Amino acid sequence: MRQPDLAKSSGRMGPIRTYLTAAGVALACVLATTANAQNDRMTPTPVPAQPNAIVLGTGALPGATAPESWHEQYNSTFARNVTVATLTPFLPDPAKATGAAVIVAPGGGFRTLSMENEGWDVAKALADKGVAAFVLKYRLNPTPADRPGFERSMNEMFSATASRPPRPSPEAALAGLAPQIADSRAAFALVRQRAGEWRVDPDRVGMIGFSAGAMLTMATTLAGEDAKPAFIGLIYGSLAPVTVPSEAPPMFVALAADDPFFANSGFGLIESWRSAKRPVEFHLYEQGGHGFGMYQKTTTSTGWFDAYVRWLGMHGLLKPKS
Repeated sequence: MRQPDLAKSSGRMGPIRTYLTAAGVALACVLATTANAQNDRMTPTPVPAQPNAIVLGTGALPGATAPESWHEQYNSTFARNVTVATLTPFLPDPAKATGAAVIVAPGGGFRTLSMENEGWDVAKALADKGVAAFVLKYRLNPTPADRPGFERSMNEMFSATASRPPRPSPEAALAGLAPQIADSRAAFALVRQRAGEWRVDPDRVGMIGFSAGAMLTMATTLAGEDAKPAFIGLIYGSLAPVTVPSEAPPMFVALAADDPFFANSGFGLIESWRSAKRPVEFHLYEQGGHGFGMYQKTTTSTGWFDAYVRWLGMHGLLKPKS
């Protein structure tokens, strides 16, 4: 899968200009909070067996030298230094299969991936509803190989005295996401290529992302060329406004009002979709913070998945296409 053509993408700089800038700044804050959290230590774990993971063929991340590593934190499983992208299918019982499919993009600030809470658990729950799900382990920005080095680099990067680089241009921001967008495009291509084998309708392949994964979902929608998700879900991602393409897919958005990163900058993305007269559903939960994913919290944000499933049903995605 080739990298996004930046020359062709230059005409799409308007739709992603504000979104990439706002989301990138906020994701830096997400990483800072994670790096400095003291209440749940990072515990290294062996790289797990992933027998069903399919290498996407987008190549190794250029310049990366540290090996992929995994750790436990916040009662979940994370990966970092991912240099080779994979896609792991979670297929429903054939008797329950609806033909719809969702590519699941975990978050982690493009430096880690919340593989369990925002990946596997989401995919298993979708498969139980008859929706084929595919967890995208996309390539990440490199971090130091050793855990102390990783924690130290994060502390240094986001300390109060650290120098702040200038905000990148939209072209640079898009180029910075080129590996991840290529991984996403390859995931869509693979699902459609094997649609018959996996009992998937190639016209009903969507995407859902969490935090950084939500940013990748939006970038895929606006600049992913042939990916063309049929429907999208953004869970605690940026709500910065965009210029909405005329063929923009139906969009589901969930966010907690006490999210410290994305809840205080208005609802421009929702307004953009509404102004373009494209379908959008927005859930703003009173409490939940950032990163609630599939955690069973006592806040109403835990209900986001049930609401998302009802939204899929409203769009006819919980039954075979007639």
